[in-house]
Amino acid sequence: MKKILLGIFINAILWIGHAAHAGPVLSLDRALQLAESRSRQLTAQDAAATASREMGLAAGQLPDPTLKFGVNNLPINGEDRFSLTQDFMTMRSVGVMQEITRSDKLKVRSARFNREAEAAEASRAVALANLRRDTAMAWLDRYYQERMLDVLRTQRTEAGLQIEAADAAYRGGRGTQADVFAARSMVAQIDDRIRQTEKQIGTAKIRLARWVGDDAAQALDTPPSLQSVHLDLSSLDSQLAHHPEIALMTKQEQVARADADIAQSNKRADWSVELMYSQRGPAYSNMVSVNVSVPLQWDQKNRQDRELSAKLAIAEQMRAQREEATREHVADTRMWLQEWQSNRERLAQYDSALIPLAAERTRAAIAAYRGGSGPLTVVLEARRMAIDTQMDRLRLEMEAAALWAQLEYLIPAEHQTTTEPRLPSLPTTTATEK
Repeated sequence: MKKILLGIFINAILWIGHAAHAGPVLSLDRALQLAESRSRQLTAQDAAATASREMGLAAGQLPDPTLKFGVNNLPINGEDRFSLTQDFMTMRSVGVMQEITRSDKLKVRSARFNREAEAAEASRAVALANLRRDTAMAWLDRYYQERMLDVLRTQRTEAGLQIEAADAAYRGGRGTQADVFAARSMVAQIDDRIRQTEKQIGTAKIRLARWVGDDAAQALDTPPSLQSVHLDLSSLDSQLAHHPEIALMTKQEQVARADADIAQSNKRADWSVELMYSQRGPAYSNMVSVNVSVPLQWDQKNRQDRELSAKLAIAEQMRAQREEATREHVADTRMWLQEWQSNRERLAQYDSALIPLAAERTRAAIAAYRGGSGPLTVVLEARRMAIDTQMDRLRLEMEAAALWAQLEYLIPAEHQTTTEPRLPSLPTTTATEK
């Protein structure tokens, strides 16, 4: 009884120690939050939107009045030269001039900067979508690389046992030295693949650290469900209208049309009004002057009309580019969806046929070898095939996960519709049976 209690106590101590050293784990959602909080690109786009809105308020105001000082008709020779009061024509003047801009022109100028602010906000949405997609892909890349490493290390342990078995068989006269070398060659190949995978994991950690910082060193949590995406093939065109890049191009088109509105308003010139008070010598009367300035648009067909035509052409260019980009995004998204669904079907095939068959082949080869009716090379080849099959499945699953990230973060969450294709659910990767 004491031994049982002692064993329970020791196990509890070990469990507590393991829990204390387990450390925090980095989930995909946490990685996305960290990437968003660390992003300077989002801060830059926020600042750009704020700047444009401030400019919109300023553009809606009348131009500043102009204060004018001057001396008119100052004599420069004769008895009254350089005198400000002797000659009746000499005047000391002070005036103010104001450009009278029509309210509709002020509105279109202000609206143009507001459209620019909306374009900056759309650029922020593009940056956020790209950030979330790239962070998710970096997180998933590291996750699956580490799973590949786990498979290789498991197979390395089994291959090491195979070396011991080959050595024992050779010493007992039941095997050949070639079998021993073949088993050792198998282990060396696995070791090389382990080193290559460790290098890829290091690269994946660096790529993840680009987005989440020092937290990239933490162990990864289990990934979320990758069995559905927030896209619906039946309404894909309408959903992709909210694609951040398409939304940005729509806002840029609106900016171009706002420029055309400004060009249209410039076809009516702004007047300027000036009021001036002029003081003469004490023997003469002071004077007040009122001036009105009107620009003469004498060649509108070659200036204002052509400027308006150019702005309208730019707006039409933006519209055509947006429509073309929409078609391209729809086609790309359909291809990604088709490839993602195909990969899921292939994964189901791996789980139902390829991996079980590779495991059966390995068991059959081992049984034949133990019974003396099969060579060790067949066992090693079966094991190599089992490893390759598991690694191929993981690579396929990693490719499907990357496509999932592309599709999942394609459009903002408020415009998403969860759709789960009718495909068989995928179990966790099956380890090679011993």
